[in-house]
Amino acid sequence: QVQLVESGGGLVQAGASLRLSCAASGLSFSTKAMGWFRQGPGKEREFVAAVSPRGLITNLKDSVKGRFTISRDNAKNTVFLQMDSLNPEDSAVYYCGAGRDGLLSKNKNDFSYWGQGTQVTVSS
Repeated sequence: QVQLVESGGGLVQAGASLRLSCAASGLSFSTKAMGWFRQGPGKEREFVAAVSPRGLITNLKDSVKGRFTISRDNAKNTVFLQMDSLNPEDSAVYYCGAGRDGLLSKNKNDFSYWGQGTQVTVSS
């Protein structure tokens, strides 16, 4: 049974930082691209960041480049999203997704498994 468990969300002020973690189990973690998506109220789930299976290649949404960093630790089956200089537009539920073997994608339809999400709220 595949499980993705996110943690690290919270309520912060604009300009602050948060580090999200996603612990995976029940899958071949080191062969899969991993991604972070977010969904605000009344909005569709949108791509934020993705990392290749070995962590050598990353993709980031344009609006978070220079502020967010995605990384992974394959020894611990965990993917991280470091978020700096947060602003209110970053407020959303953040979801971790497990992609297909070797495919680095920004399309949520290419991600087979999802966590339950963690809330990030940034106040102005």
